[in-house]
Amino acid sequence: MHNKTDLSIPTEVNMFIGGRPTPAMSGGYFERLDPSTDLVATRAASGRAEDAEHMAAIAAASFSKWSNTDVSERAKILCRAKQLMPKYKDRFAQLMLKEIGAVTDWVDFNIKVAEEAIEAAVVLALKHPSSNINNETSDSYTIRQPVGVCLAIAPWNAPIALAMRAVVFPLAFGNSVILKASELSPATHSLIAEVLDEAGVPKGVISVMTNATEHSEEVITSLIANPSVRRINFTGSTRIGKIIASIAAQHLKRCLLELGGKSPLIVLKDADLHLAAKEAVYGAFLNQGQICMATDRIILEQTIADEFIHIINTMLTDLVAGDPRHEGTKLGPVASPTIASRLSALIEDALDKGATLISGGHRRGQFIDATLLDHITPMMRIYSEECFGPIAGIYRVDSPEEAITVANNCEYGLASAIFTRDLTLAKSMANRLESGMCHINSTTAKDDPAMPFGGLKSSGYGRFGSDACVDEFTEIRWVTVTP
Repeated sequence: MHNKTDLSIPTEVNMFIGGRPTPAMSGGYFERLDPSTDLVATRAASGRAEDAEHMAAIAAASFSKWSNTDVSERAKILCRAKQLMPKYKDRFAQLMLKEIGAVTDWVDFNIKVAEEAIEAAVVLALKHPSSNINNETSDSYTIRQPVGVCLAIAPWNAPIALAMRAVVFPLAFGNSVILKASELSPATHSLIAEVLDEAGVPKGVISVMTNATEHSEEVITSLIANPSVRRINFTGSTRIGKIIASIAAQHLKRCLLELGGKSPLIVLKDADLHLAAKEAVYGAFLNQGQICMATDRIILEQTIADEFIHIINTMLTDLVAGDPRHEGTKLGPVASPTIASRLSALIEDALDKGATLISGGHRRGQFIDATLLDHITPMMRIYSEECFGPIAGIYRVDSPEEAITVANNCEYGLASAIFTRDLTLAKSMANRLESGMCHINSTTAKDDPAMPFGGLKSSGYGRFGSDACVDEFTEIRWVTVTP
């Protein structure tokens, strides 16, 4: 249960530049409302282009010393940040509650993944130190070096986990980083810089930009265009990802894009139905379904569909949306009235076109109960549109082959899952699914920062985690020596 004492006290946040909180040059602020109460949750500095230019100059000036710091020393500092995370847990919990309506389990998940991201980044940097020379001959070799200033644009939905992932990998390789905070979670994102600062990351190496929604295009365009900014990583919607990629292309700058998803969870007739139902509920409704790899589509073989639906329906009875301040609440509000309206429209469209409502479907302001719809067909918007909310649709098929066809008939390709006792069949199906990640007999909402995380098709390109991300945050160079 969250403490209620901070309800009426907005958190005031300034940008983080040069190791200290800094107001916007204009003196402007914007407000983020609590999605559960509509009270002001955060009052944050409203940065503009001039602030972005100043921030980039500070980050560029700080790059040389940090990039030349031995990788073992950088690792010690980042490990110290991991050790500090429990100390900050209560503050993170309060901010996530007020800014995005997070329940306790979601806060715990975020902190756990953030800690794992720090560890994975440290291990990777130690494995691939920037000073490492790959010798072919003594007079011809390659080296990897930090790229410079990296722009990290993080989303609000998993504000600790995804923002930490966005900054800690480039930091570990010796880059300086500007974190462009989400307008929906500015205080939560800013607190990450405070953790890193206390851990010993040098002044100027980590910066945080906060800005009002109406100034996002101005700020992002200014940062991407700045000559000091060499790489961009963005986690968020496919719509915005395309805009960022287009701006970056104009300046010949490389992006890592982790975008939208509409993850399928396939249940074959020989599967453990209770396990599949449990994992489907977790994947579909964790954080109100506001996760890029949420279980959006449940694809069932026809012969077990009714039995599976009966099992999963019994698990949804207590997934009624409410204020996370109330003990026992497992489903909080969605992040904004606009999101709530869009989700209601998706539900109504599906019902008008023949879908069957199994559970939920009720909206009370920004509160939407866990909703399960059966008999989804291609004529419905929900068939192809990403939900990004507490809604899952059931798609009935006659065979594993048809399940693959339905799963791949989608513009997104982030995560997927297959439930069957036939592991040979499952692995064969996994090879044919068009997704960046596939989990056999487990949820689509699976995260391991040490593994390559990213998608195919409209779910983006590039990878966080593992050797696959070394190229994202370092530059490879060829050197020859002529005696």
